[in-house]
This record gives sequence, C-alpha cells and structure tokens, in this order.
Amino acid sequence: MSFRPLHDRVVVRRLTAEEKSKGGIIIPDTAKEKPQEGEVVAVGPGARDDSGKIVALDVKAGDKILFGKWSGTEVKIDGEELLIMKESDIMGVIV
Repeated sequence: MSFRPLHDRVVVRRLTAEEKSKGGIIIPDTAKEKPQEGEVVAVGPGARDDSGKIVALDVKAGDKILFGKWSGTEVKIDGEELLIMKESDIMGVIV
C-alpha cells in the first residue's frame, strides 16, 4: 500500500458482510448493513502527550477490531475501499 497514516490514525479494511442470515435467508446487497468489524491495514506512529513524547498505539497491522457504526472516513486507496479512523474510534480488538 502506498499510504502511511499520521499520528493516532489507523487504516482499516472492512470484513465482508454475511451473505445469509442465521436462518438461511439470503440478504440482498441493498439490505445489507456495513459490517462494524475490520482488519487493521496500517497504523500511524502514535499521538503526542503533554510533554511531547509519542505514545504508541495499542493496535497493530493485522489486528481484527470492532468499531462504531459511523466511525472513520471512507477512502479509496489503490482501488480498494478502506476506512481511516482515530484509534479512539476503535472499541476493541477481537482475540
């Protein structure tokens, strides 16, 4: 990828939504909700604290995460749709 996020920003690839419901009903594209689960593609170096030191982020590339429904900004980089968000928009890492 030819993009490096700054400060406490994180680049996330959304994981694909389920094609079927748990009951086996096929969900059409127009009715699908965008997933709130993703994989971290790249992270910035971290935010600066009050004394000017860089505080490293808790997530790293490859982590699977949960984020808020309206979190981040959608961008297209190298033909791929990605999200750029602050680390504070991430609710947690899926273990």
